[in-house]
Amino acid sequence: MMLMLRHVLSSLPQRSLSSGLPALRHPFPPRSFHTSPTNRSTLNQVIKGGHKYKAVKKPATPALKNCFQRKGVCIRVFTEKPKKPNSAQRKVARLKLSTGQVIKAYIPGEGHNLQEHSVVMVRGGRTQDLPGMKYKVVRGVFDCAGVVGRRRGRSKYGAKQPNK
Repeated sequence: MMLMLRHVLSSLPQRSLSSGLPALRHPFPPRSFHTSPTNRSTLNQVIKGGHKYKAVKKPATPALKNCFQRKGVCIRVFTEKPKKPNSAQRKVARLKLSTGQVIKAYIPGEGHNLQEHSVVMVRGGRTQDLPGMKYKVVRGVFDCAGVVGRRRGRSKYGAKQPNK
């Protein structure tokens, strides 16, 4: 390696010091700045048996296809029971997204006005006591009304500020 570097250095044209420029140019162009490190193993990592790269993380919300929200149309609105130890009737909608995928999404908050053919916005976020529920309906967008009488955490439920 050093021999090759010397050969490259010696083959470069010499410049005089009187011109104000350095005598030798750098053999390699300067590397542009990167915020992330390069994916190369160091010599020690290779000797130890190679650098192990992390497995690519599977997305938690695959149906959104790397978007924050998606538009969807309600196919069916129904209730589901949560898993133990909770007991309730959780409001759920079966939706067909703009991507063509059919998913189930939880409708947060008390009361809703959704029915078949309602257009809604869906975001990611699992519901802990409903197995397999990876999506939530965004309240206060499109056909889904905000929660009436909500005073705290209004932004999550699409509620307007109450009049004083």
